[in-house]
Parts: sequence; structure tokens; C-alpha cells
Amino acid sequence: PCGVYEDQSRARLLPEKLTVYTTLVGLLNARNYNFGGEFVEAMIRQLKETLKSNLYSEAVYLVRFLSDLVNCHVIAAPSMVAMFENFVSVTQEEDIPQVRSDWYVYAVLSCLPWVGKELYEKKDVEMDRLLNQIDGYLKRRQKIHVPMLQVWSAEKPHPQEEYLDCLWAQVQKLKKDRWQERHILRPYIAFDSVLCEALQHNLPPFTPPAHSDDAVYPMPHVVFRMFDYTDAPEGPVMPGSHSVERFVIEENLHCIIKSHWRERKTCAAQLLSYPGKNKIPLNYHIVEVIFGELFQLPSPPHIEVMYTALLIELCKLQPGSLPQVLAQATEMMYMRLDTMNTTCVDRFVSWFAHHLSNFQFRWSWDDWADCLTVDNEKPKPKFVKEVLEKCMRLSYHQRIVDIVPPSFSALIPAEPMFQYKYEDESNTSLPGFATAVTVTNAIKNRASNEEILAVLKEIPNPNQDDDDDEGDGFNPLKIDVFLQTLLHLAAKSFSHSFSALAKFHEVLKTLTESDEGKLHILKVVYEAWRKHPQMIAVLVDKMIRTQIVDCAAVANWIFSSDMAHDFTRLYMWEILHSTIRKMNKHVQKIQKELEEAKDKLEKQQHKKDSGDEEDMEKNSDDEDGQLEEQIERLQEKVESAQSEQKNLFLVIFQRFIMLLTEHLVRCETGSVDINTSWYKNCIERLQQIFLMHHVIIQQYMGTLENLLFTAELDHHILAVYQQFCALQL
Repeated sequence: PCGVYEDQSRARLLPEKLTVYTTLVGLLNARNYNFGGEFVEAMIRQLKETLKSNLYSEAVYLVRFLSDLVNCHVIAAPSMVAMFENFVSVTQEEDIPQVRSDWYVYAVLSCLPWVGKELYEKKDVEMDRLLNQIDGYLKRRQKIHVPMLQVWSAEKPHPQEEYLDCLWAQVQKLKKDRWQERHILRPYIAFDSVLCEALQHNLPPFTPPAHSDDAVYPMPHVVFRMFDYTDAPEGPVMPGSHSVERFVIEENLHCIIKSHWRERKTCAAQLLSYPGKNKIPLNYHIVEVIFGELFQLPSPPHIEVMYTALLIELCKLQPGSLPQVLAQATEMMYMRLDTMNTTCVDRFVSWFAHHLSNFQFRWSWDDWADCLTVDNEKPKPKFVKEVLEKCMRLSYHQRIVDIVPPSFSALIPAEPMFQYKYEDESNTSLPGFATAVTVTNAIKNRASNEEILAVLKEIPNPNQDDDDDEGDGFNPLKIDVFLQTLLHLAAKSFSHSFSALAKFHEVLKTLTESDEGKLHILKVVYEAWRKHPQMIAVLVDKMIRTQIVDCAAVANWIFSSDMAHDFTRLYMWEILHSTIRKMNKHVQKIQKELEEAKDKLEKQQHKKDSGDEEDMEKNSDDEDGQLEEQIERLQEKVESAQSEQKNLFLVIFQRFIMLLTEHLVRCETGSVDINTSWYKNCIERLQQIFLMHHVIIQQYMGTLENLLFTAELDHHILAVYQQFCALQL
């Protein structure tokens, strides 16, 4: 019956209502034994399909649904235990990645809050053996990857535990409490007299699908902890971090967000009407779960801006209580900035600035006056400075000046003004000054690209002797004069600047033929707009898109000594990640074109094989020839793009290694502690590159290991690479 599938899919979409649907299946099974049999078979088929399709989070819900059917007398307990034994036997397989056995162990453990009591009553010896096997596995699995995924490096006030360790501790406590759990709704208890009469089904023997190289298992994660019972002083007590209720509540809240994240109003309303909300400090749980998702590494489950919109919606629905909890959470995170992961600090900055912009930028800044008494590179003043810079992007400079107390003036961003070095009359002796005036007039008089190039030809090259005839090499002064002048005339807005770059694209391409030219053009953009980071970011983005500069040039520029002053600023890393993403998209686009051309050729040949008309064959031969040529061209383009992509990562990692090695040697020589604010930022930015682009970087692991991350490398740097490798094992 189609109701079978309807029920099944509803249970997958609304896992927090799982027990309602299992009870319904139990009642239907009690009335119609065949229905129960068909339903169980359909569920097992579905489970096999989801595992083959790498849909592991769906598969967890299906296994949990099956296990809860034991409570509803649909499935016999011994056959469920047998299925769990097969799951745990995956831990004995050889030559498999750890993430595979992790998932099967997680699937079993995460069902036990629902069905542990029932299985223990029926099969205690087998269950003890099963849990001992799991215990042995958890003791021997490696956890090198954990530091890379932790939001805070400090274990106090709340340890940031690996997800399997945390769940195991929760299950251990549940077992100690005789499997008594007080949070899951169990409607089937009310129908016990009907359900206990029902005939039960045995699950067919279930063998987990064998490991294949293209299987994509879920990555490990760390359980985010921000609150405990002492933080919510009034009302119901918050369950402890190792109580299974905490797992169930968090699991259900994550499920609600997963089901409704596209509709923030519905999502907020569903979270606030969570069943059993009177027994727990719901606002604290919601805020912790939302920040847990926002700070999840390598990336949040959903788009970052969704979390901002959701928290704003929650504040609107609960104006009397939720804003206070959110302010408390913000204060806690501010206090713990010293040990917070740099990637998470970036997300905290973006969220907080966006949130403030929706509430008239109101905040009790004076409470954070402690950040004014320390070096500006320390985490707290740096955070406030980055937040104010983001706020300015969402507002304007004077507004920021007005909202922040005068004592914070050192952290307020500079007014975003253009720095035109040929503007001041007293600078007439500056090389290129006269030409800058000529170029200004030429641009105002709508000169063509050729006319501008003719004017620039007169500029002597400071890098060459006067008697050197080769005037077409890299000439930094030409770039200085032209780009400074062009950007100055177009400084009014982003649109003016884009139009200027488009109009004089030919001149810019000519000036940046060499790698030095590409590097210098970026240097000039920075000099001119250094007080307006957002303008630098959009201009660099535009120059990559229009191929005035390439991705490797941007990477080299960011790591150059000229940029050392801004190296730890957030906008620099936004530019670098945006550059990497552009490179990756470029490769994907050509790969897709190649796949489409290959498919087309295959279809045509298939048609030809099935048809027999001669003229059709002649036409298709021509078409085949054209397609084969196209495929060959695309193949070359893909190889070239992949080579460029690999080179980009090599440049980035090489520059990281050089900078970090210099720092480590300097500290060692001077007997200074290596753990400076700069070092923490730099080493965590290296982690960030690995985490945010892990899918692409995996393709080049062999090259990276042979060329850069060799055994001779300093262990501080090598540890980051080893943590990254451990994530995939």
C-alpha cells in the first residue's frame, strides 16, 4: 500500500515525530500482519538504497525507525540485535577508512536511547557483547583529527568532545540508569494492550554494502558545548552533557532545522513549539544548537546567513526571553575568543555584525572596554575591529562613529577614502606626475585604448637603463600612473570602477603580460584603496573574472611582504577563499562541458549502431569527427585548468610553509615563545584552507606530500597536514 511509503518518508522528514509514526505502523500491523511484513521489507529495501547512494544521514533515521518498531511489537528484538551485530562487525573489516566503521557504530549507538531498554530485557548477553565490541573499537580508533574540528582549543569550561566519544559516554550513563530516559515521547505505551497481541516480523539478514572507493562517508565532528545547568539559573534544569536527554533534545532540534531551514518563520515557530519544552530551558538549547551548526567545521550544514535570519526571527517571537539568552551567549563567546578557532571567529564576526544591523547597531560596547587595554593584534580588539568593519559595509562610516563610544576610536575603521598620489600639487617632482595629468585629460576626453598606450609609451622604465631599447618589459611606473589615475576618476562607486576596468581592459592586459605586472597591479589597487577593504575585494574579484590577473598572482600578492601589515585581517582571507572558489568553479565548468560532449558522442554512436541508413551514417560521421575534435580540445583545457589549480594550491601551501618556518626559526633563535597571536592566526588559516577546500585538495595529496609536507618539515606545520589526512581515513 502506498501509505507504507508515505509513512516512511514522513518519518524521514520529521524524525522528531518518529515514535508517532512507529506507533501507527504498530497498530496497522496488529490489525493486518501482511501490512507489517510489506512495510518492514520496504524499509529494508529503502535502507539498502540509501546506503548505496551515500545518503547516510537518511539511513540513520531509517535504522532508528526500524529499531523503534521493536517497541511497537512489529519487529522481533532478536532480529534487531542481529542487525546491530552485523553493523558492528564492520569495525573488523580490513583496509577500510575509519569514517566507514564510525558511521555503523554511530547508527547503532544513536538508536539505543529509543530501543536499548527493550533489547536489554530480551537479549542482555548479546547486548553486553555488542557494547563491549563497541568499547574496544572506540578505544583503538585514532583521533588525530579532533583539534582541527574543535571550536575552542581549551577544555574549560566545557570540553569539546568528539561525537562518538560523547555519545558513548551518554549511552554508558543511560545503561547505568537502567535505560530509563525521560524525554522521548512514547505514544505506543498507551496502546500496549493492542500491540502486545500483534505477531512480530523477523528482519531479513542484513549485510552492510561492501566499501567502494567512491563511497562518501560523513565526516567526524565535535559536539559543540557552550552552556550547562549553571548558565540557566531560573526555570527547568539543563540536562548534563553526558545525559542521553541532551543527545535526544539536540538531535531533535537539529532535525527541525534540517526540515524547515528554507522557511525561517516556520523554522523558528517549530523550534519554539518543541514538545516537552516546559521540562527544559528550551531557549538555551536552541541557541546552543544554532551556534553549534554555525560553527561546525569544515562548514555549516546550511548557508551561514540562514542562522542570522533564524535568530532574528526567534528574537521577534520571544522578545521577552530569547534576546537575553543570545546576549549572554555573545558575551561568553567574546570572553573565550583567545582560544576560539580562527574560522569560527570569522563566522562570529559576520553573524554579530549582521545581527546588530537588524537592531539599530545597539550594543553595550562599554562592557567590552577591556579590549582597549591590550595590543590591537590580540583576539578581543581584533574581533571588535573586524565587527565594526563589517558593520560599516552594512551601513556607512559616520553611523559607526556615532554608535561606538569615543574611547573605541582606535578600533573604528578608517573612512573609506581613495589615496591618489598624483593629486597633491606639491608632488610635481614625483616620477610620472606630468604623465598622470595627461592621462587624466585623455580619459576625460574619451581617449581610446591605443591613444592611452601611446601616452604611456613615453614613461621611462625605472627598472631599465636609459640606453636599453627594450621598452616593452614590465614597467611599474606605467601601471602606477595609469591605474592610480583610472581608479581615481572612477572612485565614485563600484559600478564606475567596473565600467573603467571594462573600458580600458586592453590597456590593463598589455600592462600585465608578465607575472611581475600582475603582482604590481594588485599592489597599486591596495595602495590606492587601502582604507576601503571592500573595494579592494570587489576589484580583485573583477580583475580575476576579466583575466587581468590570475589566481596564483592573487595568492602571491597576499603572502608578499607588502601585505604583511594586513595579513591577519579578515578581508584578505575572504579574497583568497573567493579566488580559490573561482579557480575550482572554472575547473568544474570545463569538466562538465567535457562530460556532456562525451555523452553526446556516445548517444550518437549508439544511434548509429541501431540505425542502418547510409546518409544518416555519413552525416553522423561528420558530427562524430567534430565532436571528437571538441572532446580533444576540452580534454586539453581540463588538463591545463587542473594544472593551474594544482599550482595555485602549491603556491599557497609553499608560502604558508615559508612564513611559518621563518617565524619558528626566529623564535627558536631568540628563545621566544612561538605562540603569538600572529602564529595562532597563521597556523589556523592554514587549517582553514585544508578544511574549506578539502574535496579538491584530496586530489593533489600525493603531490603535496612529495613536494611540501615531507618528513623534514617542522612538526608544528606537519601536524596540520596529518590532522587533515586523518579526517579522511
